[in-house]
Amino acid sequence: MASAGKAATAAMANNLKKNLSSQTTACPPTFRYLSAWFCPYAHRATIALEHHAGRIDYEWVEALGWEQRKDDNNVTKTGKEWWYHWKADELRRANPSALVPTLIPVDSDGKPDEDKSVYESLITIDYIDAVANPPDETLCLAPQDPYLAAKCRYWADKVNRECCSPYYGVLVRTEESERREHFEKLVGGLKSFSKEIEKNGSGPTFLEGRLSNVDIALMPWAWRFYIFEHYRGPEYAIPYHEPELHAYKEWFDHVFSLESVKRTLPD
Repeated sequence: MASAGKAATAAMANNLKKNLSSQTTACPPTFRYLSAWFCPYAHRATIALEHHAGRIDYEWVEALGWEQRKDDNNVTKTGKEWWYHWKADELRRANPSALVPTLIPVDSDGKPDEDKSVYESLITIDYIDAVANPPDETLCLAPQDPYLAAKCRYWADKVNRECCSPYYGVLVRTEESERREHFEKLVGGLKSFSKEIEKNGSGPTFLEGRLSNVDIALMPWAWRFYIFEHYRGPEYAIPYHEPELHAYKEWFDHVFSLESVKRTLPD
């Protein structure tokens, strides 16, 4: 499993680097991007970075994961190999919580400035957007209009609480009643998101066609919802057929058809 994860990381990193090298014509802001290929929180930052490919350059650094190691100290008391959760020293220095995603700016001499590292997934989306400084408002992930910016900030937090956090309750809770409670909360959050898309205009994204920080807040989990049915059964499949989720289904199909997004998805 560890070797498969490393292979997936290498493949994704190579694809992203090829894309950046083909699009970059100037010297954009550069970062060391401390990430983990499997982490949905880091996936948010990856989507933002690829949305601004050519306006930002970065080096992917796999900084957190699990490895199967010999239990030399008999931690498991069984003499068998155990799974070790490792974190890179660079991540521990740059982020007080030692979590991904973490962005470390690199100066013109190629030296990383760990004192100016930026972390927390929702924060990194807006930070990447500000540093990229796109030439067209429609390319901004965080709207420049104060009202729309405030609205997106609210909804990014809302989908994080109602559509992303319950994901873990569905998977890790041992009581069926608790799993269902988290699943119903999640579906309810998706219905609220779907209704807001309809309210905002013709869709298919939160801001009527342009990608925003609200969309990116939800996308990594939306991509992973399929595992509910695999691990918890067909009764945990997202009910796309329900009318209240019509706009959400159109949103899902649209955002995951974008080339910048497809580059971030595991094979």
